[in-house]
Amino acid sequence: MPNDTISAELISRGLPTRFIGQRVLYYPRLTSTMEIARREARQKAPEGTVVIADEQTAGRGRIQRVWLSPKGSVSLSVLLYPSLTSLPYLMMLASPAVVHSIENLTGLKSQIKWPNDVLINRKKVCGILVESDVRGNKVNYAIIGIGINVNNTMADSPEIAAIATSLRDELGKEISRADLIRQLLIDIEKLYLTLPDGEQIYNEWREKLVTLGKRVRVQSGQTALEGIAESVDADGSLLLRHPDGTLTRIIAGDVSLRDY
Repeated sequence: MPNDTISAELISRGLPTRFIGQRVLYYPRLTSTMEIARREARQKAPEGTVVIADEQTAGRGRIQRVWLSPKGSVSLSVLLYPSLTSLPYLMMLASPAVVHSIENLTGLKSQIKWPNDVLINRKKVCGILVESDVRGNKVNYAIIGIGINVNNTMADSPEIAAIATSLRDELGKEISRADLIRQLLIDIEKLYLTLPDGEQIYNEWREKLVTLGKRVRVQSGQTALEGIAESVDADGSLLLRHPDGTLTRIIAGDVSLRDY
C-alpha cells in the first residue's frame, strides 16, 4: 500500500503541534521504542520527542506482558517532562487520544477498558504503557508507549484473534499509518496542554470507560477479585463493589468483563 509508508519527515513535516512530534526518530525494526526513548531521556532530548518503529521485536505491555508489534502495526513512544502533580493523568490522556484519532480518521467507535486498553467491538486494538522515573518530588521523565493494530490482520496472529482486532480487520481496508500517527500526536498534545488541571482529561477518560457499571474480575498480583466496577478515582484507581457490599480500591490490575 503506497500510503502506508512511515518516515520521520512524513510524521513531523507541517505537523501543527508545539512540541510533540516536532522531533521524530524512525526505525524500520527495533527491539523496543521504550528502550530508545529511555536513552533519549537520559540524554535530555527535547520534550515531545517521538520514537517510532515499523516493527518491534521485544515490546512489552502492562504487567510485563509481551506486546506483539508486527509489520503494519504502529509502535511509538512519546517522551515528556511532566510535573509530579500531572503524572497520574498521563495514563488517562493516552487512551482518549487514541480513541479520538481512530474515530477522526476511520469513523470507528472505540471504548476504553480500565485502565487504558482500547477496544473495538469488544476486542483489543491498542495497548498503552506509561513509564516514569521519579526521584523524590521530581519527575526526571515520563514515556507514553502506544501500540496500535492498524494494517496487520489477526488472520496472521490466530493465537490472539479471539481477543484482539485491527483497524484493517474492522474497516475491511488498509489506512495510512502516517495519517493516524499525526492525528494521534495532535490529540495527545491537545490533552497534555490542559495540565496541570486534569479535570478535562479525567472526565474524558471516565466517560469512555466501558468497565464502569459492569461485573468484572480483577487480577491484581496473585489476588483475584470479583464485583461491580462502581467508579474511578481522580488518581485513576478503580473502585470495586463486592457482593457483600464492601468496596476495594484497586491501583493496578488486569480487568476482564464478565457481562459485556
